[in-house]
Amino acid sequence: MNRTDRLVAMVLYLQGRRVVRASELAEHFEVTERTVYRDVSALSEAGVPIAGEAGVGYTLMKGYHLPPVMFTAEEATSLFVGGELVKGFTDPSLHAPMTTALDKLRAVLPRESQDQVDRLVRSTVVMGKGFGPNQDPAAQPMLLPVQQGVVQRRVLRLTYRGPARADETDRDVEPLGVVFYGGAWYLVAWCRLRTGLRHFRIDRIRRLELRSERFAPRPDFNLIAHLKENSDQRDTVPARVWFAKAVQERARRESYATLVEEGERDGGAEYSLFTYSLEWMARWLLSFGTCAAAVAPPKLRELVRAEAEKIAQLHR
Repeated sequence: MNRTDRLVAMVLYLQGRRVVRASELAEHFEVTERTVYRDVSALSEAGVPIAGEAGVGYTLMKGYHLPPVMFTAEEATSLFVGGELVKGFTDPSLHAPMTTALDKLRAVLPRESQDQVDRLVRSTVVMGKGFGPNQDPAAQPMLLPVQQGVVQRRVLRLTYRGPARADETDRDVEPLGVVFYGGAWYLVAWCRLRTGLRHFRIDRIRRLELRSERFAPRPDFNLIAHLKENSDQRDTVPARVWFAKAVQERARRESYATLVEEGERDGGAEYSLFTYSLEWMARWLLSFGTCAAAVAPPKLRELVRAEAEKIAQLHR
């Protein structure tokens, strides 16, 4: 990036944020802090009203902005979530253009909308390498109001269906973040019914009310740290499976972990992965019919065999 482009980009970056430190600008534009000081000085001499305070950072004077683009809050939210998905599921060559595009979008939003977008970005995590089978947009009607609850810190009243379809409960929750993993979107929230942090799969929410009640921030809660701790506490089991070539793409898309290919054989290949449940994996492998086979551990093979025998007994 030449200096002229960098100066324009720096104005957009400042315009999209309330206060920015020199170190943050240096890291973002991959230059030294000394270069940042020179660039800010050049912008000030050109008439860009930049205010700076030692130990605090730089900010653009109120009222200096590009002509507004009339995005609704819902449109801006959708674009930023889309940007996170692009960075999570596409080739790295698209990451830099997407980041630049989102900076331009952020720059033309009103201050209050910028604050909401900042909270949304901090409260949204995308994990994994691809979409699972439940990503039909019609299957996620609750995602937008859930995001609104996170951004506005408003209590959500929901009816939630557990893994057993007959198991439905009504509860009030304090939404703290949304995360994509294992092929589905989840709400991370403080559940007042269970008095603890819980993960709610969003497509299992039957009814949802965005209440007017607001809850106080939880300064001791960090979404990234919580997800790491939650992952560390769950024991995983290594497994090895064989998939025929025709179903390998589906297997990558639906698996909870990245498949690591170990070797080709018999018109397919063996893969290594980790699972939280051998029982779940046995049922999942059976859904591929003769195009998948358990290789290890022996317990997984036994579980697949037992489940297959139950199915055969059912059809006698």
